[in-house]
Amino acid sequence: MASDASATAKPYAWYALGLMVLVLVINFIDRQILSILAEDIKRDLKLSDVDLGFLYGTAFAIFYAVFGIPLGRLVDSWRRGRLMAIGLVIWSSMTALSGFSTSYAQLAAARIGIGIGEASASPAAYSLLADYFPKKQRGLALSIYSAGIYVGIGLSLLFGGAIATGWDRAFAVGEAPLGLVGWQAAFLMVGLPGLPVALLVSRLREPVRGGFDDAPPRPVDQASPWGLFFRELMAILPPFTLWTAARNQGLGLNLVFAGVITLVAAGLVWLTGDVPQWAAYGVGVYCLLSWSRALRASDRPTYQLICGTPAMVIGLLAFGLLALVGYAYSFWAAPFAMRELGVAKATVGLYLGLPGAVASACGVVLGGLVSDAWKARDPRGRIFVLMLSLALPPPLLWLMFQQTDFAVFAMISPLVYLTSSLWVGSGVAAFQDLVLPRMRGVIGAVTVLASTMLGLAIGPYMVGKISTVTGSLQTGVYGLLAIAPIGLVLLFIVSRLTGEAERTKEARAQACGEA
Repeated sequence: MASDASATAKPYAWYALGLMVLVLVINFIDRQILSILAEDIKRDLKLSDVDLGFLYGTAFAIFYAVFGIPLGRLVDSWRRGRLMAIGLVIWSSMTALSGFSTSYAQLAAARIGIGIGEASASPAAYSLLADYFPKKQRGLALSIYSAGIYVGIGLSLLFGGAIATGWDRAFAVGEAPLGLVGWQAAFLMVGLPGLPVALLVSRLREPVRGGFDDAPPRPVDQASPWGLFFRELMAILPPFTLWTAARNQGLGLNLVFAGVITLVAAGLVWLTGDVPQWAAYGVGVYCLLSWSRALRASDRPTYQLICGTPAMVIGLLAFGLLALVGYAYSFWAAPFAMRELGVAKATVGLYLGLPGAVASACGVVLGGLVSDAWKARDPRGRIFVLMLSLALPPPLLWLMFQQTDFAVFAMISPLVYLTSSLWVGSGVAAFQDLVLPRMRGVIGAVTVLASTMLGLAIGPYMVGKISTVTGSLQTGVYGLLAIAPIGLVLLFIVSRLTGEAERTKEARAQACGEA
């Protein structure tokens, strides 16, 4: 076992990091391309802003979060490169199939498939990078990896706008190959390149788990990883959750959860009229509560360090709020420019996509560097970076969406991307610091869960709902400004708790039975 104080990452670790960045770029191109195509899809499929928010956010996020948990457990017991490659094949194929959608239901089904496929990527990558890089370089490595999010978002705008515009110019309606229109061709063309990349990913070397940490390295358990995966799936996927709850003597409480969630979801449907949004969200919440109870019964130390640690629970809520602002802004900025400022999608893709990708990549890496340096001097350092990333974007957002000139709008956009991306790598590293090495796949899945269930499933829908009710997309975006004060209060509380939580994690795990 290498000493973390003197160890540095090997050259192969940097190659693996580069390949995983490429996978994440593909991941977010496939996920995010809906933004630049939203106005065309809205017109052709006769959708509302609420429908667009559901397609981009909830339809994807619920299944992404639900399948992320059992896949995160599989990350901790199987070959991570192979798992990531399988996911890449699934989501790339479903993105390509999105190009053949002719209805709201078909596109929603494809988005669900993309969510299931993508659920394996980041938990596997977070776990691999924690074993490829020592702790002193981990924040930087995770930030470089996370920069792929924003590169993918930027390139999705650029590629999506260029492909759809070029296709529609080249072919008259009804005369294009396979009868596809521009937005359908864009889905098909960005989906296919992920398939050959999956072959490279499947050949990644498996590093020793915990080799850079003060814990005995654990080899990959290849005896029954899929048995564990299916047990976890049954703990989170209805109706199998009832059988798992009964085995753990918790059927009564599980049924109470189901009843309360059903009543709350029904109330929200009554208030908003949005059945798909709250039915799907209610199922997602029920799945996650069922899983947490099953985790408590099957792995008490992991449950304690994740669900029983106030710094972790409150931090995950704040992490979700940071993601809420980022997801909502990155989805709705392009439709706003096309709808309210009258700019063509190819122009929007060029002037928002490329500068946004560069600025965001710089912001994520800068956040990681500052996070590592600040953490070395103060155990709260990573949390302070999250606070900066929540406090800086709101005034820029307000100023940006006041503009009537697209040139000024596009000049402010990179500043929003830069400041709102500081948190990503430092946040993931902060949560990695609070668990044991064997739990990194699960905490990777849980961080993804927080960002999707609170950020992706609520943020885009919330803006779309406000826009639909008020008739103003600008008002919808301004609703995001209320998030910052709430998140800052939560992060202040976390900053008071995180040092003690990290110092005592081994003792608290051992008190729950950790060997």
